[in-house]
Amino acid sequence: MDVPLWFALLIVGALGVKLIRPPWWLIGVLLLGGFLIADSVFAPAVDSFVK
Repeated sequence: MDVPLWFALLIVGALGVKLIRPPWWLIGVLLLGGFLIADSVFAPAVDSFVK
């Protein structure tokens, strides 16, 4: 079964929010931080760490 990555991340994120119940500001900070790191000079380092 092939599931698109965006769909899998959406499901995992929804379950995490429902089960762990983090504050909304923390979710926003993580999303914004990930977006900003993806366009920074740290992107190659994060990419090699993830792979």
